[in-house]
Amino acid sequence: MQTKHVPEAFDTIAPDGSEIRILVSTAGSSMAHCSLPPGRTSLAVAHRTVEEVWYFLGGRGEVWRKLGDSEETVEVSSGSSLSIPRGTHFQFRNTAAAPLEFVLTTIPQWPGHDEAYRVPGCWPTGEDCANPRPASVGQDH
Repeated sequence: MQTKHVPEAFDTIAPDGSEIRILVSTAGSSMAHCSLPPGRTSLAVAHRTVEEVWYFLGGRGEVWRKLGDSEETVEVSSGSSLSIPRGTHFQFRNTAAAPLEFVLTTIPQWPGHDEAYRVPGCWPTGEDCANPRPASVGQDH
């Protein structure tokens, strides 16, 4: 059994560039707190073998996901949740003045940095991301 509070300092930088604070895990899953500073856009990645579910704690942002012919960009804020099926291309950005924060669960456990691979994204990374490319499937809030 494990119990852990979110540490003040991040443990690592994710392959997408976000700050990761490692939380608890089981034999079949792992949990982490993820944070993206204001004005930042993650790198676009996909996962080879894991799926994730995300629950947003604070901030505001947008998440782009593409799997096969399905593609969408959604707005997220405190109380939003979403899934990242295996192989989904995804990217997220912070559109607020506070950090975008969420808890994610990875199923099965996160195997390491080689799990994620770069893919073409929706937005440029860095501070120059004011105009998103329109989603081809539509918005879902």
